[in-house]
Amino acid sequence: MNKEPLIYELSSPGRRGVAMPEPQVPTTKLPKAMLRDDLNLPEVSEMDVVRHYTQLSRQNMGVDTTFYPLGSCTMKYNPRLNEAMARLPGFLHSHPLQPEASVQGNLQLMYEMQTWLAELNGFTATSLQPAAGAHGEFAGILMARAYHRDRDEGERDTILLPDSAHGTNPATSSMAGYRVVELPSDERGNVDLAALKENLGPHVAAMMITIPNTLGLFEEQILEVSRLVHECGGLMYADGANMNALMGIARLADLGFDVMHYNLHKTFSTPHGGGGPGSGPVSVNEKLAPFLPGPIAVKEGDQYQMEMPEKSIGRLKAFHGNFGVVVRAYAYFMAHGPVELKAVSEYAVLNANYLRVKIGEHYQIPYDRICMHEFVAEGKLAEEGLRALDISKRLIDYGFHPPSNYFPLGTPHTSLKVHEALMVEPTETESRQTLDRFAEAMAAIRQEARENPDLLREAPHTAPVERVDEVHAAKNLVLCRTV
Repeated sequence: MNKEPLIYELSSPGRRGVAMPEPQVPTTKLPKAMLRDDLNLPEVSEMDVVRHYTQLSRQNMGVDTTFYPLGSCTMKYNPRLNEAMARLPGFLHSHPLQPEASVQGNLQLMYEMQTWLAELNGFTATSLQPAAGAHGEFAGILMARAYHRDRDEGERDTILLPDSAHGTNPATSSMAGYRVVELPSDERGNVDLAALKENLGPHVAAMMITIPNTLGLFEEQILEVSRLVHECGGLMYADGANMNALMGIARLADLGFDVMHYNLHKTFSTPHGGGGPGSGPVSVNEKLAPFLPGPIAVKEGDQYQMEMPEKSIGRLKAFHGNFGVVVRAYAYFMAHGPVELKAVSEYAVLNANYLRVKIGEHYQIPYDRICMHEFVAEGKLAEEGLRALDISKRLIDYGFHPPSNYFPLGTPHTSLKVHEALMVEPTETESRQTLDRFAEAMAAIRQEARENPDLLREAPHTAPVERVDEVHAAKNLVLCRTV
């Protein structure tokens, strides 16, 4: 079989892949200091360019080509309809500096999304400002800080968080100027209540907790946790990145939370990965509503406008957040409605537990109880010292994207009893047939580990790129190709 020629090999002087129109405005020469004497780019036709990038795309894995069970990231299929809605001219071509009277439809959409997100978890108000989940966390903790300072409680300098929390939680707390106290987990993967009680007091500003947590488990004692934190004057913050397990089933405000963030790009239909785009709206109860970041959309009579909340922590994002992501989420809400949103969560939980049981026949499940939308298996195999990485690389040969590796991390410094984590999230959009094929592949890999461990150790065998030394690659970057 002839190998597809590289694009540099197709280069021929004078070929052009694009014809630029004549400029309609005066041109200006760039300063010589900004120009390179030689720019070694191939001169190729448009057809060559199209084929080059199409070939590259075929070498990649994504939700359009394969099952993508990346735990904690919700890499699911997102309907193309929602992409089309975000590209409607009135949304795509509007500008945030337009007069409010000329973008009433856009403001109405923002207002209704704020309302729906608040209602979904029993809160009072929402801001769409934050541009990502970690940005939403930062907004929530800044609101907690503003709330305590408004009450002359500046001595509250501590954030509590369990060792099963998302890794951004301690970073967020430190950025906001707080001291972080990490709490261990008990044998069932819940917050250790004894440790929580030991660390409560007038110094506690808030507790941050991911629910369901990073182990994919629902906190069985969350009502007691909320009661204890509130009794000492602290606030409860929920990392809502895993809301696709709870929609229509449990409301976080009813569980005692004061503030939460959503990940619209995980739960509500924006293609996730590659660094963006994201959106992390924050919803709050009545006592924190005055501190929301702004501006937020409000309705006066039959008109919509943007206003800053009374005691707002200020603006966190240019203009009004990532509007295109909000439009996709709006389309997702409209297409599903309350009944189907609940079904999304039910199928996400069903799929995860189906896989947990099937994979648990061959791999250790450290917390083997009913999970939510994801679960953690152990990739540490006794045979020849094989690791989670070896299993994941071999999965590529079976046509599957690997699950998350080494997260959450069980170390001597944490109470998590996880070794070589394989974090699997099947999402609600996958069929039983797909889940069965994945479980069969995992079972086959387990057998290969016993019979021919080198097959795993040297995998992948069919990918365009063989196994690389990730440590060496990270320390010795090659950012361009020498021809």
